[in-house]
Amino acid sequence: MLWLALILFIAWILGWGVFHVAGALIHLLLVIAIVVFLINFISGRRAV
Repeated sequence: MLWLALILFIAWILGWGVFHVAGALIHLLLVIAIVVFLINFISGRRAV
């Protein structure tokens, strides 16, 4: 999960600086990834 957040963060920085058109979409994806990470972190692993 951490590598996914890192990839999205790098893509967000590139989108903000280089590809300004796609910056908003990448920013939205980053926010979604953070929310999903927080939900998984708070809920913890469930027993199968």
